Amino acid sequence: MEEKQSKFWDFYNKNYKKLLIIPMIVLILSIVLIYNFYRVNGDIIHKEVSLKGGITVTVYYKERIDVNELNNFLIERFNNADVNTRLLSSLGTSEVTGFIIETSDIKPDELKKALEEKLSIKLNDKNYSIEEVGSSLGESFYKEMLYAVLFAFLFMALVVFITFRLFVPSFAIVLCAFSDIVTTLAIVDLIGLRIGTSGIAAFLMLIGYSIDTDILLTTRVLKRKEGSVIDRFRGAFKTGLTLSIATIIALSVAFIFTNSIVLKQIFLIIVIGLIADIFYTWVQNGCMLYWYAMKKEHGN
Repeated sequence: MEEKQSKFWDFYNKNYKKLLIIPMIVLILSIVLIYNFYRVNGDIIHKEVSLKGGITVTVYYKERIDVNELNNFLIERFNNADVNTRLLSSLGTSEVTGFIIETSDIKPDELKKALEEKLSIKLNDKNYSIEEVGSSLGESFYKEMLYAVLFAFLFMALVVFITFRLFVPSFAIVLCAFSDIVTTLAIVDLIGLRIGTSGIAAFLMLIGYSIDTDILLTTRVLKRKEGSVIDRFRGAFKTGLTLSIATIIALSVAFIFTNSIVLKQIFLIIVIGLIADIFYTWVQNGCMLYWYAMKKEHGN
């Protein structure tokens, strides 16, 4: 095992400049994917009703129902309307208690009539509820959340530059956080995940998660003096990777067992982001920092 680790670090030591090309290619591909998504959809994400306006209908219906069939029925009935249907489960159990429909293209009365015909039931205040978000209000939420993410990122970058006061290491940390968010967004678009206010909040949290191991790595490599650069790098790698894997496992378990759609969205985005962060921290930021530390150690 030690021999394999030694070979790995020997390979890293000899090829860290070449390895830096890989995350740059992935980052460029992620940006291209997001651009193409924007060109096709007019936005960088699939927005839920909470961000674009529309109605959210909750129907309490304990009989077995195929939500995909119901979703397709509504799409056909209302001329390819934007509809998202999902099951509703009771908190803490897997018991299905109904379903939720989100749409921005169907009027409430028309949707209620179509559901009564499809399910052959009478919908009333006891088994049916509706929430409506105006398009202007949803758009306002969306813009405010984007501003929050932007300002959080800018202030994070400012704190990093003030803390280390070295351009290259600070730039590497900020670039890593940017790359992590961009790649996570590209993957979210690729899998077709609809983002609501909780999803934007997950991206906010991801900013903090993404620089955690980067700061650990930079502090260990630059501010500690004992051992060689590669030894300090290896120590930071073991600690940082352990922290990231533990968090990924914990959030993955929470994602599997929670019935809350809001929590599932948050956990999924953060897990995707943490996996991307492992790649960017130890390949992109790691290679840049190792290159900088080696040049500084040799006085170049």
